[in-house]
Amino acid sequence: MESLSAISGMRSTPSIPQLDLFGIGGTQRAYGIETSPEIDVVLGRAAPVFIGVSGGRDSMALAYRVSDHLQEVGHAGPRFLIHSDLGRVEWRESLPVCERLASRLGIELIVVRRQAGDMMDRWLNRWKNNVARYKVLECVKLILPWSTPTSRFCSGELKGQVLASAMRKRFPTGDVVSAVGIRRDESSSRAKMPVWKQDYRTMRKRGVGHTWNPILGWTRQEVNAYIKSKGDQLHPAYTIYGSSRVSCSYCIMSSLNDLVAAASCSDNEAIYREMVDLEIESTFSFQGNRWLGDVAPALLDADTKGRLAEAKERAAARQAAEAHLAEHLLFKKGWPTAMPSEHEAHTIAWVRREVASAVGLTVQFTDADTVMQRYAELMASAREKASVGGFELEEA
Repeated sequence: MESLSAISGMRSTPSIPQLDLFGIGGTQRAYGIETSPEIDVVLGRAAPVFIGVSGGRDSMALAYRVSDHLQEVGHAGPRFLIHSDLGRVEWRESLPVCERLASRLGIELIVVRRQAGDMMDRWLNRWKNNVARYKVLECVKLILPWSTPTSRFCSGELKGQVLASAMRKRFPTGDVVSAVGIRRDESSSRAKMPVWKQDYRTMRKRGVGHTWNPILGWTRQEVNAYIKSKGDQLHPAYTIYGSSRVSCSYCIMSSLNDLVAAASCSDNEAIYREMVDLEIESTFSFQGNRWLGDVAPALLDADTKGRLAEAKERAAARQAAEAHLAEHLLFKKGWPTAMPSEHEAHTIAWVRREVASAVGLTVQFTDADTVMQRYAELMASAREKASVGGFELEEA
């Protein structure tokens, strides 16, 4: 059978045979790296290489293996480790792990941060903006403050965009390579990722951006063994607290076990309480039906526990009211796409009054007549904007 590498045009570089010291199987190619003709060409042209590091195990393995590969192929261009600091939601040891890694490899570490604030600031500001939009009927349902698995602006804005901006500024012209430590066995979506693709975020008029995923085929066991073979240690989140991942200490993608692990670290207590306070204020749980406040109630005082219980009741009231909105009234591309009927306008007005009462908001457009007037304004504005550039409201 023709191999996946042959089918896709990608290649895996051979590596020196090793003893099976870490239980990864003697017949399996040890620590192979996947590449592509496009990557080989730009490396041969000495393109700068940015190796993304988070402090997590995959990025550690990536940094060691890519550094070795660049030496093996005689790469003559500059290389960097690059880390996006997410602020107070980060595990405190993440940046020190990245700094140690840079020191061991003898590679400059570039640390970038979102200028408009960290991840928690982004959630807080999103809630503030979404409340403002709801008050003036720019969205028909109140929108949560948190990122979600289908709306991961957290990684897009605070990692991808910030990292790409730093790369463009450092090298305004010429090709750049961004090496990323994702693996196929992490998820079904990552299993479909290519070894190479053009990166629109780092494209410039006189330079092409390249995303390179060189350890796609590695297993977690290989990652752990490879880091051990390099004489390095994993992040304390794994070794001391038992987390399976290192990203935000409390991540929207975390399992219950990982959330409990994060809460067991005293460094994460302050941000835990701040996030629970936002759950209470907004009436939106951090993860779908899982309230972060239920993960480590011992970290909350009696007053906060009481307010959390009330927030859950207020959330139920909000959800019950919004359930009365007809499907065709909810957000979709081009919203609003139709004027509500008089009956629907009465329903929208009633829902707004109920939601405002449950969440503790003061809102406009709480009767049928003003709702109809507001929809007419929104639709006229949407038509005007579409005619000049296609801007539209988003439920985001």
